[in-house]
Amino acid sequence: MTERHEHAHTHDHAHPGPEHAHVHLGGAGSLTVDHLHFTYPDGYEALRGLGLRADAGERIALVGPNGAGKSTFMLTLNGTLTPSHGTIHIGEVLVERKSLSRVRAEVGLVFQDPDDQLFSATVFEDVAFGPVHMGLSRDQIHERVEHALAAVGVSGFERRPPHHLSLGQRKRVALATVLSMDPKLLVLDEPSAGLDPRGRRELIALLASLPQTMLVATHDMRLVAEILPRTVVMDGGRVVADGPTGEILASAALLEAHGLEAP
Repeated sequence: MTERHEHAHTHDHAHPGPEHAHVHLGGAGSLTVDHLHFTYPDGYEALRGLGLRADAGERIALVGPNGAGKSTFMLTLNGTLTPSHGTIHIGEVLVERKSLSRVRAEVGLVFQDPDDQLFSATVFEDVAFGPVHMGLSRDQIHERVEHALAAVGVSGFERRPPHHLSLGQRKRVALATVLSMDPKLLVLDEPSAGLDPRGRRELIALLASLPQTMLVATHDMRLVAEILPRTVVMDGGRVVADGPTGEILASAALLEAHGLEAP
């Protein structure tokens, strides 16, 4: 993704209701995408009538060749990009200008490069950023940060500068920056990219442990096979196949037609 970190965190002020008063960092939401089109200012049509439904708690791989529209699609899910046509609902909430602060709390978008997401002097400040802008109390913010860092296995890193961490640790902290907002949907772009085998295994175990509905764009077909039971193939701005991961990965002709390799 080329978008820089100003999109990773929103400065919109949400008005927290009582549901924000306790920490659960769990919960999953459904996703409904209908007839989604997106055209860039230069006239390039990146999304061409894309449709997708995900039930609460589903874990879905989003695969396809470069240029299929995956990154554009992911950026429409939290309102960073506004569709030219079509609708996105997170649960019952329509993604639109007036719902953006709520949508950005409910849709946790994690970029491929954690340095697009981490820009504070300490891990605590990065992970606290969302809760601070949600208007939570100091105690709630501390509780959110502690829970999010515990969830990704880096408790005790609060005072460390993110740029001193390993790539695997930075990826975990980037995930914590969205978990601290208690999202219902996690959208991850190439989460295993660049990791060594041990870091990759740890990340896969971490993702498998989270309760949120998950949409993972990846070229890592082993990751898909291991933890994502449903696979959606995108090409040319549309969904061209959608089914159980085992069936999709078993179709050599389908994979070859869309520039993919079986694990």
